Amino acid sequence: MRSYRDLFRTPEFTPFFLSYAAFNAALTIGGLSLATLVYRATDSPLLAAMSMFGPQLAQVLGATFLLSGADRLPPRATLAGMGLAFAALTAVLAVPGLPVWAVFAVVLVQGLIASLGGGVTGGLLNEILPKSGFVLGRSMFNMASGLMQVLGFAMGGALLALLSPRTCLLLAAALYLTQALGYRLGLTARPARASGRLSVRATWSSNAFLWSSRPRRLTYLGLWIPNGLVVGCDSLYVSYAPEAAGALFASGALGMFAGDVWVGRFVRPALRPRLATPLLLLLATPYLLFAFHPPVAVAAMAVCLSNVGFAASLVQQERLMSLTPDDMAGHALGLRSAGMLTMQGVAAALAGTVAQLTSPATGMTVMATGSIAVTLALVAAGKREERRPGVGRDGEGGAVGVLGVADVDGVG
Repeated sequence: MRSYRDLFRTPEFTPFFLSYAAFNAALTIGGLSLATLVYRATDSPLLAAMSMFGPQLAQVLGATFLLSGADRLPPRATLAGMGLAFAALTAVLAVPGLPVWAVFAVVLVQGLIASLGGGVTGGLLNEILPKSGFVLGRSMFNMASGLMQVLGFAMGGALLALLSPRTCLLLAAALYLTQALGYRLGLTARPARASGRLSVRATWSSNAFLWSSRPRRLTYLGLWIPNGLVVGCDSLYVSYAPEAAGALFASGALGMFAGDVWVGRFVRPALRPRLATPLLLLLATPYLLFAFHPPVAVAAMAVCLSNVGFAASLVQQERLMSLTPDDMAGHALGLRSAGMLTMQGVAAALAGTVAQLTSPATGMTVMATGSIAVTLALVAAGKREERRPGVGRDGEGGAVGVLGVADVDGVG
């Protein structure tokens, strides 16, 4: 499967894709509105960052207790139910006079519910598409996320200039309802991919199995940490440029969209394994410019260039799927999503703390530097693993398992 036309000819892909796009539009408009509401009420970069990215912190709880549901719950009912829950909770956030502590309690519940989303969505995509279409399909979903962020943040910024943040939150709730309806009417009712009920024991057992393999473990670290630290930079847009945060978010989403189109559609499969490390370095390096407090126009160009690097995750997810049994695909992708989003929440808290003590520009520079350091450390770990006696270059301990990246010969 080599073209987007082939994707949309696949039964169920179109309603699945459109519903996912509606979810991302709601997420961007609602997140920007909530961060603006909290920043106006508290004047705190930390609280503004945490209101927007705080749900990610709850992902670690979901990965610990709920993730077995990614393969053990029927996907259509689960996705539709999540959309309804998000609509209700976003409407609660729009209630006038809601105290800040209650805002964060709702955000925590949203994060727990969302912890199932990445696994259910990824597992269902893996089920709908043939193996040859996974990277192309995943790139299309990433593009939907990027495009909806471009439109959502641009629209959210425009709406916030005309309407109150609470009204914008209600618009986001309506989009969540649309998403739930799209899943309910557009997808076929499928049984769960794995037998058994959602349970803490099953979640722990599957997590332990996935984590026990060194190549999967290193691939997960490459998926979670470098881009999570860069999202810490993103969490400071509202405090760096309060009146132009929507433009910065939209610029970043445009770059992410371009990267996903390039890697998913135009890069040959044989070349893809070489790109993860360069893309991860590209993801962080432009943020070093923020040490010089650039004006918004220059900052937007740096953010756009940086976010092309998020396409590294396509290469890494392809590697992860090659190392994972089919009946655990949802759980494996859910763990990827939960760990990544948790790291994003941790990074948002860390970036917000640094910004609170120094400045948003300094916080961005610190997080970008950390991302570069982690990427280089993981590459070095892969090279050490490759030199171990008896470890093949494409075997379970090979360097391709670290970041989803092969060495210069492209083996893997």
